[in-house]
Amino acid sequence: MKLEIKNLCKTFGGVRAIDEVSLTFPSGSLSAVIGPNGAGKSTFFNLISGAFAADSGEVLLDGRDILHLSKTERMHRGIARAFQVASCFPTMTVKENLMATVTAHLGQWGNLSHRFPPPGVSGRAEQVMELVGLTEVANVKAAILSHGDQKLLDIAIALALEPRVLLLDEPTAGMGPEERWRMIERVRVLWEQRQLTLVFIEHDMDIVFQVASTIRVLCYGRVLAEGTPDEIRNNQAVIEAYLGTEADAA
Repeated sequence: MKLEIKNLCKTFGGVRAIDEVSLTFPSGSLSAVIGPNGAGKSTFFNLISGAFAADSGEVLLDGRDILHLSKTERMHRGIARAFQVASCFPTMTVKENLMATVTAHLGQWGNLSHRFPPPGVSGRAEQVMELVGLTEVANVKAAILSHGDQKLLDIAIALALEPRVLLLDEPTAGMGPEERWRMIERVRVLWEQRQLTLVFIEHDMDIVFQVASTIRVLCYGRVLAEGTPDEIRNNQAVIEAYLGTEADAA
């Protein structure tokens, strides 16, 4: 599914957090959004997913503007998001979290408290657990999962919504080097298997340059640059605004 952003704007208290942003994410693409802290990256995701209402602009899915739709309606159109801090029910097991998500997605809210889930819900939850590698912890409560598995559960919850566009906000945040690479490899495999349009925010530039086919750079709410990893790595404006600090430290 093709995602197009046209002239998107959002102001908070007179500060233009997102300023006339226009970007296109082709169907089936794997892209990264990077930029310094406060660049507007999470706000950008919030506007696409419907968590925030935009002041103006367009968010198009396969050419249809969804800016007027609610967060729930956008999910039903095919947009899902996983968060920087995992969002799940801590007292429920991995499988219970996923069954609750699937049940709600089917619009069967009245069955959430029932002992027996609607037909197909358990199977769908098991399918998603296998997809992300959580089968072995299916009956473990979310609150006592490792940090990495909590992040995987958050992604699994997003996948249970059967998205065609998946937004991942810092999927490797808080992880050690080895765990980060395992996570991003799993994300890449999911992208290949599900043929998703996948956009992720990430601060680890080694991961970004190795995984993303296209990189968009936000700075002060505006698009500073976009291009291939090589183009972004050698872009002088990006070096000065964001990459220069890391380059100097190296």
